[in-house]
Formats: sequence, structure tokens, C-alpha cells
Amino acid sequence: MRNLSEAPLFSVGFRPLFLAGAGFAVLAVMVWGLWLHGHWLALQPAGGMLAWHRHEMPFGFAAAIVGGFLLTAVPNWTGIAPLRGWPLIALVLVWLAGRLAWWAPLPVGAVLLVQGAFLPLLAGLLGRDLIAARKRDNYPIVLVLALMAGCQALTLSGIHYDDAGLQRRGVLAALWLIAALMTVIGGRVLPFFIQRGLNRPPAPPAKAWPTRLLLPASLLIAVTFAAGLDDSPSLWLAALFVLVGGVQVWRLIRWHDRGLWRVPLLWSLYLAYAWMALATLAMALWHLGLIGQQSLATHALAVGGVGGLILAMIARVCLGHTGRLLQPPKGMVSGFALVLAAAACRVWVVPFSSLGLGLSVLLWCAAFSLFLLRYTGFLFKPRL
Repeated sequence: MRNLSEAPLFSVGFRPLFLAGAGFAVLAVMVWGLWLHGHWLALQPAGGMLAWHRHEMPFGFAAAIVGGFLLTAVPNWTGIAPLRGWPLIALVLVWLAGRLAWWAPLPVGAVLLVQGAFLPLLAGLLGRDLIAARKRDNYPIVLVLALMAGCQALTLSGIHYDDAGLQRRGVLAALWLIAALMTVIGGRVLPFFIQRGLNRPPAPPAKAWPTRLLLPASLLIAVTFAAGLDDSPSLWLAALFVLVGGVQVWRLIRWHDRGLWRVPLLWSLYLAYAWMALATLAMALWHLGLIGQQSLATHALAVGGVGGLILAMIARVCLGHTGRLLQPPKGMVSGFALVLAAAACRVWVVPFSSLGLGLSVLLWCAAFSLFLLRYTGFLFKPRL
């Protein structure tokens, strides 16, 4: 048992949680696709398949990746030793228990408690270290995690009381909170990755105003979803989405360098961030009555923005933090293209053909399967 706690897999948070999150990305979407096409077993999770899918993509898949990234980044920011060994194993088991609780014959209260434990624990661990190191600039990250835990509680309440509207509000608010977190982190790392990846001279310090504007505006968007204010088109919400989307487009223009199209680890991040901007502007169009289905904007964000950024980011982080050259393994470039194609099918093919949904599921599963195939060995081995 001691050997398990000292294994390279449990030496830092990104190793087990990226592996768990990517594996769950394949499994959860595959199960969802099979169920949609009538090929799933009679076994149903608590609350039904729709509730399960809604909950598990932000609070299972995305939460694992966010946790792995922050448990790796915060020690670098604070100088405090990362969570490792048995404490890390315990946290991963809490996450795993939340996934299994859906299918377990447990009392409703116990199921809700198990499902909702991971995010509060993660926020507490990260907040403890950030406060100890007095890293006030990073306190908003803990706030976002705490708000995500609140959204999860809202979603689980909707499942418990069989209130589909409450479920939807909690899930969509959480999705835009994840987008807010990626907006903040993306604003820090994308310019740095582009500068380092293309050997450009150091750029002037990044302007602070985009993050200071985007973070509160993105949090306000999440609050409107949690409050149910997105149920009908609104001019002031259209203006808010135009503001956020416009600043994201401005960032993309400012970050652009023709050389990034030669580097897969850069264009994958850049195009995924572009999907976030597209989704935000699509929400503005919906509020203006120019798009008929709000779900198209939601899935543009979920599949292209969040899914694309997650795959591109974990592919780069795993290479850098295992001591390998920043060049994706054979086949992984196809994975970047596949997840972006999955977003395109979900948003632009589904409105015209039911085949688009199945194709999107297959492309998504193939993309994350390539990550598992090429990176699992790295995560189990010591840093080079």
C-alpha cells in the first residue's frame, strides 16, 4: 500500500485527475450517445439519463480537469508543496465516489452528499494554500469554485425534487462559471505559450483591464442563468454578451501570430478560445431573436470552447510537467482536430440532420481516446 501512495501517478494532482477526467469524457459521452440512439441497458441512474448527462459533464468531467490543473498550478504560484500521496488518492476517490453514486442503491440524502463533496474539498484545499501565501490575485479562483459548488447544489436539488428547470439553471450557470475560469487562466497562459512556443521576444506586461472586466461580467452571466433570467430574450443580456464576446475577440486579435498555425499545441488552444468567443456572441444573437435554439450556443461553448480548451491544455501540461519536449505525440494532432470537428457537427450539422449528434459523439470520444492512448504511459512514469 505504501508503494501506491509513492507511485508517480499520485505525485501531483494533474496526473490522476487528467487521466480520470479524460477517461470519463469518453465513457460518459459514449453512454449518452448509446442511450440517445436506443442502445443502452434498462439500468438508469438516479434522476434519469438527462439529469445524469447534464450533471456529469460540468461536475464530473470538467471538475476533474479543473481540479488537476489547479492542484498543479497553485503550488507553483505559492511555493507550497503540492497535494500528493494518500491525501491526493483520497480526493480522487471522493471524485470517483460521486460518479458511482448515481448507480448505487443508496438513500437520496447519501447520494447527494457523495456527489457534492468534491468541489467544496477542492476549494478548501486551494483556498488554504492561497491564503497562507497571501496570493490575493488568485482568490477569485476559489470564489469561482465555491460558486460552482453552489450551482451543483442547485442542480442536485432540482434532481431530488424532479424539477427540470432547476437542474437546467444550475448546470448552465456552472458551464458559464467554467468559461469564466478559462477566460481568466487563458488570458494568463495563452500569450505566454505563444511567445515561448514561437521564440518571440518577451511581450510587455499584459493589460489588466480585460480580466478585470471579463471576470465580473462572466460571473454576472452565470448569476443570470442561476436565477433563470435567460428563459426569454433580453436586450440588456444581449448587450452583456456582446461586451464579453467583443473583449474575447479583441484578445484573439491581439494574441494572433501567423506562426501559431504551424504549432499544434498553439492553434488548438487558439481555436478553442475562439469557440468560447463564438458561443458568447451566439448567446447575444439568441437574445436578439436572431437564433432560434439557445442550445446551439450552449453546445458551442461546452464542446468547442470547454472541451477544446481542456484537451489542448491537458496535452500541453502533461508534456511540460513530465519533462518532455513540447511536441504532441503521434496522432494527438488529429485529436485536436477531432474535438473541434465534434463541436462543428453538434452546432452546425444537428439542426439539419439527426446524424450530426451521433457523429459529434464519435468524434468527441475519438479525440479523448487518442489522449488516453498517447498520454497514459507518461502519467504513470516518473518525470524525465
